[in-house]
Formats: sequence, C-alpha cells, structure tokens
Amino acid sequence: MRIDYRKACPEALRAMSGLEEVVEGSTLEPKLLELVKMRASQLNGCAYCLDMHSKDARAYGESEQRLHVLAAWREAPFYSEQERAALAWCEALTLLPQTGAPDDVYAQVKEQFDEEELVALTLAIVAINGWNRFAVGFRSAVGRYVSPHTVVAEATQGT
Repeated sequence: MRIDYRKACPEALRAMSGLEEVVEGSTLEPKLLELVKMRASQLNGCAYCLDMHSKDARAYGESEQRLHVLAAWREAPFYSEQERAALAWCEALTLLPQTGAPDDVYAQVKEQFDEEELVALTLAIVAINGWNRFAVGFRSAVGRYVSPHTVVAEATQGT
C-alpha cells in the first residue's frame, strides 16, 4: 500500500460512503449492483474491488458461473435484459473517452429502468469507478475482505 487514504483524508472516505448510501437506498437489486461493480472493476483492473464484490455477490446468492463469465456477458445466455442494459451502461460510462455514452446504449438502459433507478445506477457506476481509482492508485491490499453480507445470506437460506 502506498498510503492509507482512509486515514490520510477521512473526509474523502465519508464523501465516497455518502454516494454508496444513496445507491443502497435505491430500489436497485443488490445482486445487479454487484455485477455492475465487478464489471467496472474488471475494466479498471482493480483486484481489491474484484475481491470485495465477488465476495459480496456470492453472499447475496450470485452464482459462480455468472461471476466467472461476467467479462463475456454479451456471449453468455444467463443474464437478464435488465442486467445486460446495466452492464452495457456500466461499460459505456467506465470507458467514457472511448464510447461517449452512445444513444443506443442509453435507449437500452432507459427501457429497463425508471428515471430514479437510472440515476442510482449511474451513481453506482460513478462510485465504483472512484473506488477503483483509490484502490489501484494507492495499491490497497487484496484478499483480506470479508463480506458483511455473508451472515445475512446464510441466515435467509433456510427460510
């Protein structure tokens, strides 16, 4: 790790956490959000966030198969139209200089989400791209993350 940005500037951590609180308060499904966070993290090469969000996705009940083929989601038959739209939007915004957020991708995502959800999805993409830059830029240690959602997922499996 280069520096511990959490200690160096706690205000930055609070600001980023505020973005997450808005997203978590939305009606978007946690599993969908984890797929989006993982896809952005794949594109950005962020091992820390891939470790974290793969663990969170599994804790929410996401399948190993869907996580393993996420990088090739266009060719895989087991993502919903809504997930495909969210992943396309994620890629368009994460790779903004190359894509320019094309109208066809916007039209696709607009069909699948209402306006409030679309803003929340966009904010989730903004946030994960920010977190990726902190984790990659400051070389956050990879592998120690334990999902706080594991207990919730395990507790609800028997019901």
